[in-house]
Amino acid sequence: MLSIEKKSIKYLTSQFTKPGVVRWIGVRSDRGLPLTKKNSVEAKAGIGLEGDHYASKGGKRQVTLIQKEHIRAVASMVGSDDIDPSLLRRNIVVEGLNLSALKDKRFRLGTALLEYTGECHPCSRMEENLGNGGYNAMRSHGGITCRILEDGVIGLGDELVVEIDSK
Repeated sequence: MLSIEKKSIKYLTSQFTKPGVVRWIGVRSDRGLPLTKKNSVEAKAGIGLEGDHYASKGGKRQVTLIQKEHIRAVASMVGSDDIDPSLLRRNIVVEGLNLSALKDKRFRLGTALLEYTGECHPCSRMEENLGNGGYNAMRSHGGITCRILEDGVIGLGDELVVEIDSK
């Protein structure tokens, strides 16, 4: 039987079965352009990912993450076996960790320190990129937005590890 301390929401929301793993990285130099696939990217504190058009001082949407598991779910809903991550317009695909569980948390992604800032809702481009119903397929599967707190490099195969002393 679990102790009362281990039944608390604070305790339960701090437990993860394993780290997430970076499976895909992409940046786009300007609004509306396709994402360019990368093996690694430099994350700049308070700014964003090097080479990405969202990189600017301040803001809550310096990096976007999506779960590989959610890409599979969206693919199923639009009648496809798989979806090219670049069509979803998110910067980083992570596998093996529920990104929604990062709410109010800070985490290491590669050597960078990030913090969850919100959900990443789909845009109207999902209809164009995924076909009729693409927008609705992406609802609740769009991933999260993050702010970069410490510079670092994020590469394919890097782990996403939650900081123990998160908020």
